[in-house]
Amino acid sequence: MDLVDEGSFQRLSYRGPMKQVDQQASDPVRWSLLPSTAGVLADGQLTIGGCSVEDLAATYGTPLFIYDEEHLRSRCREAVAAFGPDVAYASKAFLCKAMAKLAHEEGMRIDVSTAGELHVALAAGVPGDRLVLHGNNKSEDELQAAIKASVSRIIVDSMDELNRLERLTEGLDDPVPVWLRITPGVHAHTHAFVQTGQEDSKFGFSVSSGAAEMAVARVESSAGLELKGIHAHIGSQVFDLANFAQAAAVVGAFFAPLDLEELCVGGGLGEAYVNAEDAPSMAEWATTTLEALRASGVPEGTRISAEPGRSIVARAGVTAYTVGTIKELPGLRTYVAVDGGMSDNPRPVLYGSGYEALLAREPKASRPSTIRLVGKHCESGDVLIEEASVPKDLHVGDILVTPVTGAYGSSMASNYNKVPRPAVVFVRDGVARIVVRRETLDDLLTLEP
Repeated sequence: MDLVDEGSFQRLSYRGPMKQVDQQASDPVRWSLLPSTAGVLADGQLTIGGCSVEDLAATYGTPLFIYDEEHLRSRCREAVAAFGPDVAYASKAFLCKAMAKLAHEEGMRIDVSTAGELHVALAAGVPGDRLVLHGNNKSEDELQAAIKASVSRIIVDSMDELNRLERLTEGLDDPVPVWLRITPGVHAHTHAFVQTGQEDSKFGFSVSSGAAEMAVARVESSAGLELKGIHAHIGSQVFDLANFAQAAAVVGAFFAPLDLEELCVGGGLGEAYVNAEDAPSMAEWATTTLEALRASGVPEGTRISAEPGRSIVARAGVTAYTVGTIKELPGLRTYVAVDGGMSDNPRPVLYGSGYEALLAREPKASRPSTIRLVGKHCESGDVLIEEASVPKDLHVGDILVTPVTGAYGSSMASNYNKVPRPAVVFVRDGVARIVVRRETLDDLLTLEP
């Protein structure tokens, strides 16, 4: 394959300040981007959780989401160690019954934001008092379901939601515990689509406008609600610890005089997706945030929590594809098409997200050739990696792996072009288990009369 000049293409950048790693494009994929149990067999094959990725692809088909269970458990334990037992897994990143059960077993609460996520967590056996409910437009049915399940906290996002809650709590014996979500007015260095802490946001009550103060007064006067704490979240895929410190200073100053018991700083910790990136650790995020909260007057004894999602699951997961077509356009570029695409990973299309690629048969090979990795969908924009570095001997039938797809791959997957969604397997100690089966063609007809 010919090397391709991609100088005319500029990928949307949104990651903000981060540590830079000195890497050449042709270098192998950095091992730190792979799940923690990743290894190599004597013949050079990639293993995860003691299982050969090529064998997994042969057994379960491709595309295939592969999760390292030990990595997932380790990251959950890191979160609990950093923020304590009130820390919640933000399940929008990746949720199935097995993931909910795992996070619960490792001591995390679970943050759900829809009736569907609530239903899955409860079906996994997670008690209601280990769940918190989010959402900027919760319906009465969703709020009613949360009250019935006795969720630990409902995070209130608007005055309209307060109206709904007050109607639903009339006549209840005990008030419903809530947090108020506030917007601290911080513009995180991340993509505009995943910023949530700025003034112009669909989420929360603004501090600077006085809306947050009004919401506090409203809840404190409500017979059916009990204000337990404050919540804030500035966005996702944030690398700059200064953003977290800035938000904590604003939130802490607002919180300190309220004499409340609980404060949640949300999530948003970034994860490295490509060789040149390096992200802060969970402990660094927690230390920076807690120091800023203390400096802003948040009293000792306050129950401070967080809601990591991506940083729990992103690096734990990889996607395995089968190469189906290699199309060389002399003087232009080489296209390599796999059997998935934007239906199992829409992030490159939505956010311009970058990824790396490696061969399951030789994961540590140098990658001197540049190709455009595309999917099978009827869209020119169905691009997984604009400039993917790959080995020269890449060929049709190879199992190609994209690391760091554990967050927002399976959870955002669709049936575009009526492509069935991939299976999800958990691997640990040489054993693989299906936690979400592959959809069949008949599954695509189940909702039609």
